[in-house]
Amino acid sequence: MSKSIYLALDFPTWEKSRQFLISNNLEGVPVKVGMELFYREGPGIIEKLKENNHPIFLDLKLHDIPTTVMKAMSNLAKLEVDMVNVHALGGSEMIKRAKEGLIKGSKSGHQTKLIAVTILTSMDNETMNHELLLPGDLDKNTIHFAKMAKQSGADGVVCSVHEVLKIKQKCGSTFSTVTPGIRLQTTSHDDQKRVSTPGFARENGADLLVIGRSVTQAVNPYEAYQQAVKEWEADGITS
Repeated sequence: MSKSIYLALDFPTWEKSRQFLISNNLEGVPVKVGMELFYREGPGIIEKLKENNHPIFLDLKLHDIPTTVMKAMSNLAKLEVDMVNVHALGGSEMIKRAKEGLIKGSKSGHQTKLIAVTILTSMDNETMNHELLLPGDLDKNTIHFAKMAKQSGADGVVCSVHEVLKIKQKCGSTFSTVTPGIRLQTTSHDDQKRVSTPGFARENGADLLVIGRSVTQAVNPYEAYQQAVKEWEADGITS
């Protein structure tokens, strides 16, 4: 098991998630719980995963007025997951209040990391310019959001592997980079535009990876996950 590779549980129910994890000997691996699963099952799924020793990234991408996000984060803090996220597009005040909510909501001293989403990996430069009306190139906007997130108290960002090195240069080596869009060499890109392999992510300094369909839709998911770990830990790099 790698503590750095989070498996995206993109399943509609807890039962399907549980069956997948058990049948493929993936008990205890770090997992990402997104909106589909959390909105169906509620907070109870977090407790079930914790009972089986899964580190958890709760991927809800909160984006609302600062007070609402602060109150939501105060509630989420009680779940004591490893990470939870917001959209950086919500602005600096929203990120600050999100962090405030996480700190106030923690009753046991557990500190959930706050991660800000920069630009979704499903987007490319054209979409960003013409649909979001954000001028400039994608790299510069991503770095801008990362710097704003750090200044506002976030512990790291979700970004493409391709922006990691520049973010580290601007925000420091301890600022966490969580990189989705991870694919093994033999799998397709699907709806992701800015993707990479675990080895490329390692070489570019990523801290944490999120891998989904390359594992969940593989003929042998256990072997696919182990292949991701092998690529990530190449050259003596370990989690």
